[in-house]
Amino acid sequence: MPQDGRVNVRHSGFGFHSFPLCGIIHHSSFLRSALPRIVSRPRSFLQYWLPVLLWMGVIFSASGDTKSFERSSRIIAPLVRFFFPRLQDATVDQIVFLVRKCAHLTEYGVMAVLFWRALRKPARGPPRPWVWTEARMAILLVALYATSDEFHQLFVPSRQALVTDVMIDMTGGIAGLLLLWGAGRALKKW
Repeated sequence: MPQDGRVNVRHSGFGFHSFPLCGIIHHSSFLRSALPRIVSRPRSFLQYWLPVLLWMGVIFSASGDTKSFERSSRIIAPLVRFFFPRLQDATVDQIVFLVRKCAHLTEYGVMAVLFWRALRKPARGPPRPWVWTEARMAILLVALYATSDEFHQLFVPSRQALVTDVMIDMTGGIAGLLLLWGAGRALKKW
């Protein structure tokens, strides 16, 4: 066996003139160059995609809550009655409904920004220009998740799946990205 750790198999019928033992000794320079890429993938996942998955989990758990309307009503309605004690119950219910729909807008606006961030993977250095294809992809992912969330609600007692909720969710996603774009323009980030 040669001193460099290789086995000579030229005459063994394999057709290779040598191969490394265990693939490590001969290709150690390859491993040194590939290791940062291998290690950076989990770091990239944790930094960009884990927040998306956690936020999706928050939305999923909220949409699976069978008493979500009663719980939010117990918080919002007393506040409304405290500030506006003479409002009729029907008006208070409408305000609670409106606040809940605004929560949809907000949670999906946050989701769109998180998707955009994961797709873009912002880097240090000079600002990169805004890319509308990244924003469109983020909106598409929001639409897909909103649709799956409404489908999930078909199987939750006391919840209903509504196409209008998907539209509200998409509107929230679009609004979130437009706010991000506007803030980036104002701050000269793109």
